[in-house]
Amino acid sequence: MLDVYDFEKDIWLCHSRNGECHDFAAFRPAIDTLVEIEVFLSANPSEIVTIILEDHVQTPNGLKGVFTKAGLMKYMFPVKNMPKNGEDWPRVSDMVTHNHRLVVFTSVESKEQTEGIAYQWNYMVENKYGDEGLEGECTNRVNSSALNDKTKALVLVNHFRTIQALKPHLMMACVDNSEPLLTMLEACALAAGQRYANFLAVDFYKMSKGSGGGAFGAVDKLNGELLCGKDDVHSCKVH
Repeated sequence: MLDVYDFEKDIWLCHSRNGECHDFAAFRPAIDTLVEIEVFLSANPSEIVTIILEDHVQTPNGLKGVFTKAGLMKYMFPVKNMPKNGEDWPRVSDMVTHNHRLVVFTSVESKEQTEGIAYQWNYMVENKYGDEGLEGECTNRVNSSALNDKTKALVLVNHFRTIQALKPHLMMACVDNSEPLLTMLEACALAAGQRYANFLAVDFYKMSKGSGGGAFGAVDKLNGELLCGKDDVHSCKVH
């Protein structure tokens, strides 16, 4: 999940507001990160990467241009092949065979037509992020359809606090990434019509406290539920 903006006559990763990147919030040129992803995909031919963009780029064809410059277009999952109306996604093995190993979503609807980058809300539902997403109930964020809208095949669950004045909640992330995270995944699965999340967004993913296994344990649970209906992927039998 990356936030992209026009900045310094280029496309940058930035976490800002009101559609404008500022010096204090600018991280790095997007090309640097995208090249790292290209290197990873090249070195790991059986791996798949998904990028979900909060897109503030106004430059015409700016996104497509930076993905092309990074050498990533050869991996891009074509929009024309995106499942519609809640249809199943292709198997991982099929995506690897066809080298469609990079799935990219943008938050700007028009870019599906103009730049060939999938509009996130045509394919995915997402719960509220920040403090509103930690209140024990799992409800959709304003851009998303209702979580139980099964015409969207993918489910994204956010579980992190709102950051105030650029001060991250390091200690609270330890708590949030433990047992409360597993509880939230169950609540969101119920809200999404008995569908477990395909994507999970947390802060400080290596941090956890007490039981629950942290973000890695949560992902093991999600993969187990999605793959074989078990609460741990390690319980799934390989056929």
